[in-house]
Amino acid sequence: MSNDNEILLIDDDEADVELALHALRENKLANHIHVLRDGEEALDYLFGPGRDEQAASGQTPKLILLDLKLPKVDGIEVLRRLKSDAATKFIPVVILTSSKEERDMVRGYDLGVNSYIQKPVDFDQFRKIVMQVGLYWLVINQPAPIRAKPVLI
Repeated sequence: MSNDNEILLIDDDEADVELALHALRENKLANHIHVLRDGEEALDYLFGPGRDEQAASGQTPKLILLDLKLPKVDGIEVLRRLKSDAATKFIPVVILTSSKEERDMVRGYDLGVNSYIQKPVDFDQFRKIVMQVGLYWLVINQPAPIRAKPVLI
């Protein structure tokens, strides 16, 4: 079964996960939202043994919401791996983090993040931002065609 709008949410903060899930489900922006709680789990999901079966069944995420401050493997390393792999580099990645560090933002954009958003402290603002991000990346944006093999120029 194909998941037309699968979102991968990588965040270890339970309150933020619940708010994001509520905003995305309330606005019917995704058929499937997969939550991962740390960077190691994210890398295993994206690059582990089941990777080929996920891609073959259409379960490649259409959007990744990524926190930076993750246990085990940080979000910057997850982003680096995503954007350096031909099979995942075109998946839109939005960093959604509490970090105000300019170096985090610079590193994220250097590695190819599609958007960097600082999590608002206000719950309603947070829900609204997640809804807008989902709407933009899943409905409005025209994604790059996903190719099984890179095109050589």
